[in-house]
Amino acid sequence: MNKPPEKQKSALKLTTFFGEEDILVQQENLHRNALIRLMLEHLSKRHGFGDVDAYYNAVIERENTENTIIADGIAVPHGRIDGLSKPLVCVATSEEGIQFHAGGGKPVHLVLIVLIPRDQPAFYLQILRALATIMRDPDAPKDVAMMKTAHEVMKYFERSGMTLPSHICAADIMVEPSIVLHNNDSLKTAIDCFISKNVSEIPVVDRDGDMVGVVSAGALLRVCLPDYLLWMSDLSPIINFEPFANVLRKEQSAWLSDILVTTYSGVQVEAPAVSVAAELTRNNSSRCYVLNDKKLVGVIDLPVFLNKVFRE
Repeated sequence: MNKPPEKQKSALKLTTFFGEEDILVQQENLHRNALIRLMLEHLSKRHGFGDVDAYYNAVIERENTENTIIADGIAVPHGRIDGLSKPLVCVATSEEGIQFHAGGGKPVHLVLIVLIPRDQPAFYLQILRALATIMRDPDAPKDVAMMKTAHEVMKYFERSGMTLPSHICAADIMVEPSIVLHNNDSLKTAIDCFISKNVSEIPVVDRDGDMVGVVSAGALLRVCLPDYLLWMSDLSPIINFEPFANVLRKEQSAWLSDILVTTYSGVQVEAPAVSVAAELTRNNSSRCYVLNDKKLVGVIDLPVFLNKVFRE
């Protein structure tokens, strides 16, 4: 007899992790640190975890080193806690706005403190994805901050239908490429970038923005030192950098299309994060490029990936 099809797990709503009692409205004339402590103390009383001081210090230390403002007017301080079975969220609003960073910037009107189980790192990134609805509307933080009751704020979150994605994908981890070269750029352009930007690998795209390969400092050295030289046990005839001089003579007339490497670690933008890890491991690579079809849209460096999974 055929088994009935298994029911798919229903997607988690952001409101699964907080209720009206976890919403503090109209928190005015508070310093950032005072608000964070107030929210943590509130969560502790509601859900019975201890050592608020330790969690407060951990959250503030992160705030002082990382920017948790995810969009204009919205901040999401967060921390990892041993012993939690699911994330805990506290929401606070401020119509006047709270300055979150000493360096200035726009005030924050909507704050969500997120505490996640230490051994479930994906939850924080999933919650950020769920908040995309608010982040797309620049007026939303101020609109929510003008609401007078926790009931109104809760209804807003429920109406918005903020749903956690089933998994974390490359788009949640990537950053925009800081440097991109084109296949018709000269070797000189690449050398200048390696030196001025202190990088060892740069993605290369064509005129349509499609990724065609990478150029690396190692590839540049291979141009200077072809294979037959590397096999020579006595390099004394070229100790005055003659091969490098040859490259310098033609650096403005040699094109990246002649030296780029077409094999690199890459995934599609919706690929699960575990696919990123597999791609980095398979290729013994420290960088993975994120593509939308053939278009280069992001970069994931191994230290960033490790921080997202193990620390953030």
